[in-house]
Amino acid sequence: MSASEVWNVGEAYERYVGRWSRDVADVFVRRLGVPAGRRWLDVGCGTGALTSAVLRKGDPAAVHGVDSSEGFLAHARRDTDDPRARFAVGDARALPFPEARFDAAVSGLVLNFVPEPEDAAEELARVVAPGGVVGAYLWDYADGMQMIRLFWDAATALDPAAARLDEARRFPLCRPEPLHTLWTGAGLTGVEVEPIEVPTRFRDLDDYWTPFLGGQGPAPAFVATLDEDRRAALHTLMGERLPVAGDGSITLSARAWAVSGTR
Repeated sequence: MSASEVWNVGEAYERYVGRWSRDVADVFVRRLGVPAGRRWLDVGCGTGALTSAVLRKGDPAAVHGVDSSEGFLAHARRDTDDPRARFAVGDARALPFPEARFDAAVSGLVLNFVPEPEDAAEELARVVAPGGVVGAYLWDYADGMQMIRLFWDAATALDPAAARLDEARRFPLCRPEPLHTLWTGAGLTGVEVEPIEVPTRFRDLDDYWTPFLGGQGPAPAFVATLDEDRRAALHTLMGERLPVAGDGSITLSARAWAVSGTR
């Protein structure tokens, strides 16, 4: 992760991509098919989107959320009042739990930001009991996460140097083959990678654009570096390229790749 990229302000993250990640999380948890009453771990829990989905769809005995960001954890605690949920600071590469502590370990939209994702995958597998489930999902930055794909295409059209910041280029892990390899490399069996696609509808151009001004993540961090004229030019080009309907709304879609396996 670049030093200029901030992942700490929960409200800004929710306005940016958090609102869409919650829809993906619901589908992800349901597909895993973990029986009720099990112990879950959510690694890189952020603002609590996946933890909340586990509570809603997985009927767990307990779910522990771990994240390195105090700001995100504070947001998760405010939004999650279920007594089955607990949150703590932790590193995905060195989880503070004994071996075989959980029945399911999951991670949403974070492994591409971990400097050593192989270590994180091994840790996820380590803390799950034999027969337990390990799963994760990441945005398809190359093709399927349209709000971000269209942003970088426009940014690069104005400034070719912006291409080096494009998540599709920076995060090759966010594709089916690398995810499958990551999971099998961690010793997991029955590994499957499937797409999850959800609609992302924006009221108007401002609803699409304003979250990019919040500083949370690579694209907003890039916008923060632009002077007023360059920022205005990017805003104008986005307005020209986005599929704006007659009522001003913009309908896109967001695809994530979800990987799962058994210890």
